[in-house]
Amino acid sequence: MATVELKMPKMGESISEATILNWLKKVGDTVEEDETILEVATDKVDSEVPSPCNGVISEILFEPNEVVEIGKVIAIINADGSTKVKSSLSEESKPSEKVETEPKETIQSTKGIISSSEFKFRNSGENDGFLSPLVISIAQKENLTIEEIQSIDGTGEGGRIRKSDVMQYLKNRKYPLPSRPQANVSKSTYKAPPISFVEGKDRIVEMDRMRKMIADHMVYSKHTSPHVTSYIEVDVSNIVNWRNRVKEEFLTKHGEKLTFTPIFVEAVSNAIAAYPMINVSVDDKKIIVHKDINIGMATALPSGNLIVPVVKNADEKNLLGLAKNVNHLANSARNNALKPDEIGGSTFTISNVGTFGSLMGTPIINQPEVAILALGIIKKRPEVITTDKGDEIAIRSMMYLSLSFDHRVVDGFLGGSFLRKVGDELEAFDINREI
Repeated sequence: MATVELKMPKMGESISEATILNWLKKVGDTVEEDETILEVATDKVDSEVPSPCNGVISEILFEPNEVVEIGKVIAIINADGSTKVKSSLSEESKPSEKVETEPKETIQSTKGIISSSEFKFRNSGENDGFLSPLVISIAQKENLTIEEIQSIDGTGEGGRIRKSDVMQYLKNRKYPLPSRPQANVSKSTYKAPPISFVEGKDRIVEMDRMRKMIADHMVYSKHTSPHVTSYIEVDVSNIVNWRNRVKEEFLTKHGEKLTFTPIFVEAVSNAIAAYPMINVSVDDKKIIVHKDINIGMATALPSGNLIVPVVKNADEKNLLGLAKNVNHLANSARNNALKPDEIGGSTFTISNVGTFGSLMGTPIINQPEVAILALGIIKKRPEVITTDKGDEIAIRSMMYLSLSFDHRVVDGFLGGSFLRKVGDELEAFDINREI
């Protein structure tokens, strides 16, 4: 029986090592040719390593989370000889029947297809998010967009998308969805300044995988969209007073907590309906206007990382429906139980920076959207208001709203008008509203 050395595959010219994420097989397991054995990751891409032959795993040389140099042997497979090993035998290896597998190049992302590493971030729910090179190849060939891939239900282990899942989707495919816009940004020649490090005082903390992906996504957004931020101040006294009065009754009647978030989502949905050109994406020189109003909610995870669950078709839900949806998404995010279709497809995002005590914020656009709204903390302040008796000073609940928008397609008039509309929706809230 031939012995096959499985080596850490090459991940790109500039990458010299990779981290083992997870072994999908253990010693003694039978594997088939091209069956995935383990998952590996670098700071740029996640990938699967397939078996080069049919056989049995006889030895695993590294554990999960260990960093391994490219080309180093990571496992030994006893090939059963029924299939030809995908690597030619060298003259030295023939006598001992030991062969070396050629490392496979990691498939890189192309226009319309998200990289495997970011796909993992966007789908950190029931589906583990990894795409095999075969699935990526089919998706590229058929011009599948990110949203289409996310919509496919995987039937493989852990909810993974298999070739048969993609082919079934293509068979019933009705229309393509817009792909993610790609930025053509040249690399900067600027040399980063050195970082001072004091041995024994300072310490180094490695970014976890999600943090690296968030960092890449934020830098991509800044490189892609020229950001402009506008601010307004809003009197939300009616909302605060109404919620304080009905929240216990709302919980008793509907079994749902009433937070401010569904009220904010409702106001944003109404404003988008009035200004639909804020609900768009940019694809090169074309503007894609989305019919659905899907509101993403930037949500902090217990780990300190960030995820954006999505309220789908927010304009079609009443306040109770929004409250149920928002509570479900928030609870699922805290328990790491979000499903893939609950964190994809947003067309506009809100970020409640007031949760952390911030007065206001300058949020970064969640690509491929063109705007994001930050909601500041609600604070009571003395304000001058106009009454039937004239101008008076009263204690009011005030909040700052800040809208960051993509100046490629959203000018000051549209951005300012939309932001003012959100403010008007909040200030015009009916304090006598039924629940």
